[in-house]
Amino acid sequence: MDSKVNVGIVGLGVYLPEKRMTAKEISEATGGNWSEEAVINKLGIVEKRVPSDQPCDGTQEMGALAALDCLKNTGVDPLEIDAILCITEEWKEYPLTTSACYVQDRIGAWNAWGIDVQNRCCTCVSAMKMAKDLLIADDECNTVLVCGGYRNCDLIDFTDNNVSFMFNLAAGGGAILLKKNYGKNLLLGTHLMSDGSIVWTAGGAVGGIANPLTPENVGENFKLRLMDAPKMKALLNEKSTPNWYHCIDEALRKSGKTRADIDYLDILHIKRSGHLGMLKDLGLSEDQTIYLENYGHVGQIDQILSLKLALEQGKVKDGDVAVMIAAGIGYTWAANVIQWG
Repeated sequence: MDSKVNVGIVGLGVYLPEKRMTAKEISEATGGNWSEEAVINKLGIVEKRVPSDQPCDGTQEMGALAALDCLKNTGVDPLEIDAILCITEEWKEYPLTTSACYVQDRIGAWNAWGIDVQNRCCTCVSAMKMAKDLLIADDECNTVLVCGGYRNCDLIDFTDNNVSFMFNLAAGGGAILLKKNYGKNLLLGTHLMSDGSIVWTAGGAVGGIANPLTPENVGENFKLRLMDAPKMKALLNEKSTPNWYHCIDEALRKSGKTRADIDYLDILHIKRSGHLGMLKDLGLSEDQTIYLENYGHVGQIDQILSLKLALEQGKVKDGDVAVMIAAGIGYTWAANVIQWG
């Protein structure tokens, strides 16, 4: 890589459905197994964004609407976009359709080629690294759009307590535009980790090749399940936090930074105790992050949403160092470093 080449963030876009699901409604959906207070205090959900039945809240369409918002916010001509890395989740309007192509058409990015990338809730951070590497490696690629939509909240069975850690799943779209030699808002180092030993412990238990839909199981209707809860929980209890910190520290090292340089932690929505514990371990205050308790976990869109909110609230200013962190079932962990301004 040419060390003289830099990649910067031109701007962001977000789309959020208007509809909300409150902690009280989540409690009721669990049949009272989770109280409203526990949903708020333990799961960390005051309310979350959920889709309506309108076409605008389709997964691919939410990604396109976020991309249009990004173009509006930045003033960038869609014809300037050279590539679209689409982070739209696989649960979308029509299976096996290419979300990047949908976005390309919706926003009029006629000069761009597109590809779908997927790494569950790590997809945004992963795609940002891919975009940076592409911009540095390809002399003729100057602008890359990373965007997508997410609504895996549709796939949650609130009566299944095994998936209570996913009761926070929400809906929305996000977009982030990166440009070669932009000279500001620089994307610095990224570090990613994977552990495939539990890849089949969480996901859609019904509806794939291994367990196709039949008249007998069609009522399951492709819900997210833990196929081997003890195995998954055992690995995560042992490895998840150390892997996250390893990603953070390695991303900082690659950026010539340390934990002391972190001004803002751009963290996905997790349970409240985990969120507060990570802040404590990193020596950060609650003012140095945003807890997405009023949005829920919008999958891989969380990092874009958090950064947009932080900029609007003045929590990220010129000269600040922001660290995006993510984790996704599979299992993957990721962190990157952004030097804003």
